[in-house]
Amino acid sequence: MNMITFMFTLSLTLSLLLTALNFWLAQMNPDSEKLSPYECGFDPLGSARLPFSIRFFLVAILFLLFDLEIALLLPLPWAIQLQSPTTTLTWASLLILLLTLGLVYEWIQGGLEWAE
Repeated sequence: MNMITFMFTLSLTLSLLLTALNFWLAQMNPDSEKLSPYECGFDPLGSARLPFSIRFFLVAILFLLFDLEIALLLPLPWAIQLQSPTTTLTWASLLILLLTLGLVYEWIQGGLEWAE
């Protein structure tokens, strides 16, 4: 038996064993919260046309904005090793400055205040 067949057989056996253990040892304690199809906190029997607060959307947009900032700045340590790291740092600083100014503007306008 060659090594590849042995490793495949071992991984298949281990996978089947762990799957069987999962089904055998799983705790089955359903309660009203777990059986409820909705986990969002809204009454599932009420009207589906209830208006949402604009604050929820604002928080989601702010999260996406700063999540995008992290995604754009993630390659920065590798970009410093390019031919012109000064240009890279200038663009990154400009991006951070622009996003910081946007955050300050949002703060001044009161968009970060949850309760009015």
